[in-house]
Amino acid sequence: MLRKPVYVLLPAKAARSPKFPSTHGAFPGVQHRLKGTFMKTSQPAPAAHAPHLPLTSYYESEQDRQTYLRGIFDSTAGDYDRVEAMLAWGTGSRYRRLALVRAGLKAGMRVLDVGVGTGLVAAQACVVTGDASLVTGIDPSPGMLAASKLPHGITLVEGRAESLPFPDNHFDFLSMGYALRHISDLGVAFAEFHRVLKPGGRLCILEITQAKSPVGKWVLKTYMRGVIPFLSRLVTRRRDTTTIWRYYWDSIEACVPPEQVIATLRAEGLSEVRQHLEVGVFSEYQAIKPLQPAGNAARAAGVIPAV
Repeated sequence: MLRKPVYVLLPAKAARSPKFPSTHGAFPGVQHRLKGTFMKTSQPAPAAHAPHLPLTSYYESEQDRQTYLRGIFDSTAGDYDRVEAMLAWGTGSRYRRLALVRAGLKAGMRVLDVGVGTGLVAAQACVVTGDASLVTGIDPSPGMLAASKLPHGITLVEGRAESLPFPDNHFDFLSMGYALRHISDLGVAFAEFHRVLKPGGRLCILEITQAKSPVGKWVLKTYMRGVIPFLSRLVTRRRDTTTIWRYYWDSIEACVPPEQVIATLRAEGLSEVRQHLEVGVFSEYQAIKPLQPAGNAARAAGVIPAV
């Protein structure tokens, strides 16, 4: 039975308080019969800051990005799950649960889901952990948080990935589902992920990446930027719902490649970083916070460049 979750509305600036010191300031999956593969970079790639350049057809500058995103996510929250279920052909929940297990989520772990949205990943984390009170979700959109349908006991917090209002070494597992493209600074956010994870804690970032073949790119773009916005007009009444799914593809197309995501995770001290790929487009970035703070020591010594 679904009940209202616990809401803890903390502004992003709360992360800078003495109580919560900080070192720095959704999309469905499709299960496929083909076995997933682990993708590793053969050559070093530079770390990245912004996931993509400003998409000026939607907002004017990088400074306007977060205002635009909050507004459009708030206005489309009521339609999000309906369109997502249609887009994923009903397979999204199973895929998310399997992805979390592949990344090492187990029963009894304390989980933070960043960019929780309407709770599609967090709901599966509740299933795997076996206790909704172990799961916390954070998102900058109050509209998305209000539209979530999650088990009783989960905690929802209003806030951003770049400034997490939680103490150091607090979570066993951190997940983020299809929100990497909406972060303003990957380096700052990944440093926050590293900070709030316990030593040995695990990370799982779900994201869509472009297919490598021209045909695959064309099919995915046609489906996401053409078919889904068209169908959304038939099942919803909000004009912004059509816009957000077009924006979804445009941000995927503009996003930094997986090699730079991996390089940035490594630069922020995470280890065993790898990309698990399903059906050629569903990326699962997996990593572990080292038991020893080797990454920070190496960065201080100049071995790992600062982002």
